[in-house]
Amino acid sequence: MVGDSRLAWPDILVMCGYFLSVLGVGVWSSRKGQGSTMSGYFLASRNMNWLLVGGSLFASNIGSGHFIGLAGAGAASGVAAHGYEQGAIYGLLLLGWVFVPVYMSAGVYTMPEYLTMRYGGHRIRVTLTCLSLVLYIFTKIAVDLYAGALFIQQAMNQTSQGALYGSVAVLLAVAAVFTIAGGLTTVVYTDMLQTILMVVGSFVLAGMSFHAVGGYRNLVESFPYAMPTVVSLDAHNQTCGRPSPYYMNLLRPIDSENHDYPWLGMTVGMAVLQVWYWCTDQVIVQRTLASRSMLHAKGGTIFAAYLKYLPLWIMTFPGMAARILYPDRVACSTAEQCMAVCGSERGCTNSAYVELVLNLLPAGLRGLMLAVMMAALMSSLTSVFNSASTIVSVDIWRLLRTNGPLWCRGSPSELEMIVVGRISVVLLVVASVIWIPVIQNSTNTELFNYINTIIAALCSPICALFVLALFCPRVNEQGAFWGFVTGLVVGTVRFVAEFSYAVPPCGSDEPDLRPAFIKNMVGTVHYMHFALLCWWVTVLMAYSVSLVTKPIPAERLYRLTFWSRRDPRIRLAKEPSSTQQRQDKQYSRGDVENSPSQAQDRNQHTTDMWWWRAVLRVCGSSDAAEAEGQPRLTAADLTEEEKAQRAAEFLKEPPYWRRIVNINAVICLTLSSFVYGFYA
Repeated sequence: MVGDSRLAWPDILVMCGYFLSVLGVGVWSSRKGQGSTMSGYFLASRNMNWLLVGGSLFASNIGSGHFIGLAGAGAASGVAAHGYEQGAIYGLLLLGWVFVPVYMSAGVYTMPEYLTMRYGGHRIRVTLTCLSLVLYIFTKIAVDLYAGALFIQQAMNQTSQGALYGSVAVLLAVAAVFTIAGGLTTVVYTDMLQTILMVVGSFVLAGMSFHAVGGYRNLVESFPYAMPTVVSLDAHNQTCGRPSPYYMNLLRPIDSENHDYPWLGMTVGMAVLQVWYWCTDQVIVQRTLASRSMLHAKGGTIFAAYLKYLPLWIMTFPGMAARILYPDRVACSTAEQCMAVCGSERGCTNSAYVELVLNLLPAGLRGLMLAVMMAALMSSLTSVFNSASTIVSVDIWRLLRTNGPLWCRGSPSELEMIVVGRISVVLLVVASVIWIPVIQNSTNTELFNYINTIIAALCSPICALFVLALFCPRVNEQGAFWGFVTGLVVGTVRFVAEFSYAVPPCGSDEPDLRPAFIKNMVGTVHYMHFALLCWWVTVLMAYSVSLVTKPIPAERLYRLTFWSRRDPRIRLAKEPSSTQQRQDKQYSRGDVENSPSQAQDRNQHTTDMWWWRAVLRVCGSSDAAEAEGQPRLTAADLTEEEKAQRAAEFLKEPPYWRRIVNINAVICLTLSSFVYGFYA
């Protein structure tokens, strides 16, 4: 062993080999990518094939929080948590066949940008952008950092704050360097490498876990009897932490004793969460927008959908095996015992995967699995960083430059947008490190419950907004905004009620201080049922307000709804805002000091400044032509007729390959239905 850690020298060598491999791929792909254009940096020049798109989708989704959370949920309650992964298959195919064709024909970079084009105005775009950044920190960066920190602490046998911050800072730094250096091209290529590493390493551990418990049949028979030596009783005189009697069922009765994973919530309610995550979240959708054609976008979603069958076998079942092999550590039920094992009074099921890696694998393989965890963490972080930098540049900075104060108003260049995106990555890294103490003090028994509780409360209105945008042309900006605000207020009330009071650990003598109405709201209405309720509140409010206000003319919706995605006609621009109208009046009166031409001259002068050139060099730009202000052939050089025609033609697919992807989609859906039926 190396020092006080639980790792040997072969483990260290494997980890070093991993870092060198990822760095090599990152450097190669950053040189390959066109990182000096917005399309190159944010959408990998829209030149990714289906294999890279599918691998990146899977790696962006499967972070270290999945290894910790899904295995922990398996150890706590059986296979039911895999319902989220099984439902993801339907969400991925909806993305490829329904949502991406609209996004592609609209020609957008970000999801808030699409809503602006669809509804008009800026208040929906700004609200959604800010909410998305907050959600990235709460449900993506925070979760992955907590899960990665838990793994590193136990692997290195170090509990000091210095060791924790040092390990996490190194991972954040490497992830940020990849994202800043080459944009989405680097992220996609490193994601593909790390997807291979995750799948191979996870299969090795899964095979050893099944062997250790005596095979699949013995795992199923032994799981309900895997209890710790010392147990405590809850308020109903039942053993704390005992497995659900429906531990092998994906769909459970609504009135089950633990009120976990009810069938209505795990079908209809979960559909809301799946559509939000897979079809409207910037981190996921951005991967498909980088596809070289509509065919590759669909192929990428199918490839990712096939990969989503794996978590049941490489995460959930190994988590159940960990409870059987190490019941006193994974299934501890007293607050004192759990504090001694993992530092949490509420249970240690989140450490199930860590226990398997550190106790079951020999030297060398432990290092491989630690590298797998790092791969999952870095894939998720690089994806979030790149997507967040995209929405900051496109949805905040460009809006500020075009509608802000006169002294900074102008038309931002592509290079300026890229630099802002790269700087935003640094700020996200700082915010992530600051958030670490909050993560440590807000650990829950099951990480997946924490994630989905927040998503159900805050993301249902977002899902409703996009569904209405695609399928209901009658919904206008006023209706969408007030429906969004209403749903967000309802969700915030639930969120505050959920996290304002801490529920005492099972078997504890501490009193439950929650008021009666909060107990009823949180305890009676499952968060998956609440997601469905909040979605309907948003839809009804949005449609009702739209019916009593002016509709959007059909000429402004070409290629912005599912029904008009193939329309080759020129889309009329939305009505100018009051701010733009005031600017036009100023220009017409002869106030040309801050006119667009003057703003362009200021941008040209800025590119000639020495400090701007220094910023470009630090940020890794090699585009001398852009820095010198020389013209570049972009979409702006096309006529409106050519743009509309290209957008409509992009959706065309070769008949033979269209049949191939459609057949694979049917096969994938059939297999998913079989899995649901088998474990129903």
